[in-house]
Amino acid sequence: METRSFETLWGGRALTIETGRLAAQAGGSCTVRYGDSVVLATATLSERARDGVSFFPLSVEYEEKLYASGKIKGSRFIKREGRPTDEAVMTGRMVDRAIRPLFPDGVKHEVQVVIECLSADLENDTDILGMIGASCALAISNVPWEGPIAGIRVGRVGGEWVINPTFEARLKSDIDAIIAGMPDRVLMLECNAQEATDSDMDAAIQFGQKHFREPIALIQEVVAAVGKTKIDAKKLMGFAAGQEEEGYQKKTEIIAQAKKFLDGHLSTVLFNAPKASKAERHETLVTAEKEMDAHLEAAGVDEAGRSMAHDAFEKLVDEVVATAIIEREQRVDGRSLTDVRELKCEVGLLPRTHGSGLFSRGETQVLSTVTLGGPGDAQVMDGMDASGKKRFFHHYNFPPFSVGETGRMGGAGRREIGHGGLAERAIEPVLPDKEVFPYTIRVVSEVLSSNGSSSQASACGSTLALMDAGVPIKRPVAGMAMGLASSTDGRFKILTDLQDLEDGKGGMDFKVAGTRTGITTIQLDTKTKGLSPEIVTATLNQAHDGRLRILDAMEACIAAPRSEMSPFAPRIETFRINPERIRDVIGPGGKVINEIIDATGVTIDIENDGVVTICSVSGPAMRRAVDWIHDLTREVTAGELFENGKVVRIMDFGAFVELIPNQDGMVHISELAPWRVNKVTDVVKIGDTIPVKVIEIDSMGRINLSMKQAMKELGREQKMPEGYEQQPPKPPQFRNGPPGHGGHGGSGGPRRDR
Repeated sequence: METRSFETLWGGRALTIETGRLAAQAGGSCTVRYGDSVVLATATLSERARDGVSFFPLSVEYEEKLYASGKIKGSRFIKREGRPTDEAVMTGRMVDRAIRPLFPDGVKHEVQVVIECLSADLENDTDILGMIGASCALAISNVPWEGPIAGIRVGRVGGEWVINPTFEARLKSDIDAIIAGMPDRVLMLECNAQEATDSDMDAAIQFGQKHFREPIALIQEVVAAVGKTKIDAKKLMGFAAGQEEEGYQKKTEIIAQAKKFLDGHLSTVLFNAPKASKAERHETLVTAEKEMDAHLEAAGVDEAGRSMAHDAFEKLVDEVVATAIIEREQRVDGRSLTDVRELKCEVGLLPRTHGSGLFSRGETQVLSTVTLGGPGDAQVMDGMDASGKKRFFHHYNFPPFSVGETGRMGGAGRREIGHGGLAERAIEPVLPDKEVFPYTIRVVSEVLSSNGSSSQASACGSTLALMDAGVPIKRPVAGMAMGLASSTDGRFKILTDLQDLEDGKGGMDFKVAGTRTGITTIQLDTKTKGLSPEIVTATLNQAHDGRLRILDAMEACIAAPRSEMSPFAPRIETFRINPERIRDVIGPGGKVINEIIDATGVTIDIENDGVVTICSVSGPAMRRAVDWIHDLTREVTAGELFENGKVVRIMDFGAFVELIPNQDGMVHISELAPWRVNKVTDVVKIGDTIPVKVIEIDSMGRINLSMKQAMKELGREQKMPEGYEQQPPKPPQFRNGPPGHGGHGGSGGPRRDR
């Protein structure tokens, strides 16, 4: 296959797509390069239809390769890349949400899109390249798809919009918005912000759409040069070979019969009275589906034909529900288009957790808990372009019973990772700085019942739990999902607080979270061919009012973070030592610090700049550890008085006294008592505890002490023992200076060998 290269200038940098060099057997393949970041994207269609599926079997895999950024996995025992990182999972889900709406209905052959990161320059993120690569690979493949689309990241640095900001620029940006779609339509949003206003978020989205033209035009150029002929979608709907047209026609006719019956029947049984619970609505639909089956059977439709109608039943219900909303502004549960379901908030439910909050919105119920730990509990990041430590993480659990089903219980799946990350990003902008609150924070949200945006309920529950734990967040965060009912003629209605039947074909799941000040996250996926700017603007405006109502309910439960933390939460004390004294705290092979930890039960973290953080649930243990480290690292000053110095060594000319661990001074024999002392051992012996005063620290750092001056300052009288005979002084016989530190083999100051 001939290698072809296509290039355009985008955001001041070259965007290059190459085909024909790699992965020739895939249905469509290309590499995308931006800076020195390169991804390989492939799109492949299975040969056979998957049996028994009522959904479109699309899978998107985004794979980070550590070699792309010149890294080897940190584990000593496992060097191969393992399961995808949470960031890779969320990127794959993001690409999936962007491309899925443009596939034809009814396809039962599996489509797999694989994005592999081959080179990461640590300046340009590969997620946008993956989205463009997926769009190009699908567009040039034989897979029926209504693309191409583009993806873009928009930041705002210093008040100016920036296209695809580098990692460094993103640190200075107060908005990080990923937009996917076409110049006139939005298909996917993944936006994070530092409490941005609705109008600013709207402007960011529209700014991004303006710059879709360059990558879309580039992909169209690639398609014109190397694109394959698309397979007729009818051949991928599971019909027998050679009978695709006939089967499709039969299916269309049967679905039309079913639709005619349901349009009249469902309008009556669904809207004859408000149905507030999911169980009521489910029971009504089960009965309606049976009645539809009986109606078709009476009309002479065979079992295979009725099976086609059952496959389309959910879509037909969506159309009936959407029509009622558009034409009569009528919702199945009786709410108006802007009503939020009943809200319930509680805090302090669990006695031993550091904080807990229960949030309910209608039948969606989430229990969130907070666990606080020291800096050493932070998560170490070991990804392709992620490094450092993460001090806040939110974990989301979605058990089968939350939707009234049974199922396999295991580790976190893609949904749990995606929803957990979304709520995490919603909360992150309001967390206190590490300098103010140095704790590691783990929040876990348990979805106990789900019917409409449990991820946003998790953001609400997490806020309640954080305030209950006494975490000084800047402001409470709330969120919910907005829905859409739309028709082919362009009519639409926005729905506040989306739930079950309202999330169907022609709809959207537009999640918005934030504070009273502004938006912190947006996530959008849609079941339409894209949202117009008018719909996006209207949704943001309507979501603002709904968010304030939820915040009112949350603040009525707990208005501000508690002033006191749970008695079971650890306490943290942070202080700074001289970086040159860190080795005194660590000790050889970690001996000293491990001794402190074993003796007190605390956890200790020491940064290279000398910042020491001690974490403990016991106040006395904390105090003991702090004093221990202070004693190890404190600097003795002239004039200080030590009441409990320990005599550790005796020489002819004086006694060496330990003032603090690893730091001695010397009391010259002339400073032991206010009389002439014949021998040092006449006054002190090894192991004695004596008061001493620091009278001098010489230019070499040696510490000279006085016992007699210390006794005088303490008001303690020193009396010469009865019968003590003072001997006359001996003539000096030294060669290396007067009796003191250097000439007699001893010295004061830090004792590194002790």
